[in-house]
Amino acid sequence: MTTMLEYKGYLGSVDFSDEDEVFHGRLEFIRDLVTYEGTDARSLKQAFHEAVDDYLALCAEQGRTPDEPLKGSFNVRPGPDLHRRAMLFARRRGLNLNTVVSDALREYLDQKDRVAH
Repeated sequence: MTTMLEYKGYLGSVDFSDEDEVFHGRLEFIRDLVTYEGTDARSLKQAFHEAVDDYLALCAEQGRTPDEPLKGSFNVRPGPDLHRRAMLFARRRGLNLNTVVSDALREYLDQKDRVAH
């Protein structure tokens, strides 16, 4: 079972309110707050699609660029020692720090994915 919806490159959460007996969610990984809800899985998915479409239409109407989720950059704060080690590692191999961090992250996630399956 997945806990995220995906449509037009946007990702949405899936939650359930026992008190209200409704499924609800929000577009994740963007600054703007966009929410949706439904009474069952089908209506939640439809509301999610409508929320994405409405968000894109509103941005177009306002003449602004919609937030793009997970654009491919984020800040990492590894601490001085790990930063130094990574930078020296990169320099000695003629690489940039971004390549070293991306390769290390890819290798780590690939290893975790293999263990999970």
